[in-house]
Amino acid sequence: MMTSERLLQRFLPPLLAGRRKECRAIVAEAMASGTKAVRVYQALLWPAMERVAQMYREDQINLATEHMATRINRVLADQLQDHLPANLSNAKRILIACANGEPEELGAQMCAYLFESDGWDVYFVGGGVPNDELLWLVGQLRPDIFLIFGTQPAGVPGVRKLIDLIRDVGSNPTMNIMISGGVFNRAEGLWTEIRADLFARDVGEALTVAANATPRKPEIRIPGAPKKRRRRRRPPLLAQIEA
Repeated sequence: MMTSERLLQRFLPPLLAGRRKECRAIVAEAMASGTKAVRVYQALLWPAMERVAQMYREDQINLATEHMATRINRVLADQLQDHLPANLSNAKRILIACANGEPEELGAQMCAYLFESDGWDVYFVGGGVPNDELLWLVGQLRPDIFLIFGTQPAGVPGVRKLIDLIRDVGSNPTMNIMISGGVFNRAEGLWTEIRADLFARDVGEALTVAANATPRKPEIRIPGAPKKRRRRRRPPLLAQIEA
């Protein structure tokens, strides 16, 4: 069985060149050699997605190449879904949203597939959903975890506003908010500045963190007491992003 790094090195050139048949053949070969679908997601498609995103950020590839590679990866992720194990339900729910870009949608979609395989009830809304509608979904579905994936730097203040809105309304006070991917993987500690509860760098870590998470302790408010005004001080990293 080929190592994950060697498999990735084989996969990247045809992926970046847009050679779809060759990419499918490499995945089929890995599966035929005994590599489980979960492993293909975590050790091939996910790191390939991250490598493509990094190369685009660093101007090593253009937008056309990034789009081509992302769409190939997305088709492969869709096709592999049927090969994932169907674990017994753990009676937990997760709501997943993401930034608007193709790479972010791909990462969030892979999270949806793997969480569902792991026994979670998954609700995946993708990107571009207004905050008030996300708040409505949180109240309707009452998920155990709300995962926000792949935020770009410009979207961080909006994520902070969404988290503040969810906490202020308090319609699902024991729900944990998990942050993963995007700028949060590159700016250490930023997830804590926006008041998230959990953080994971990739889908494998997200599955582990979610499985071990305990319900969030709701804020205690004394009936009749005036609502405590929270200072809207901009934490250091968030202030840098907004500058």
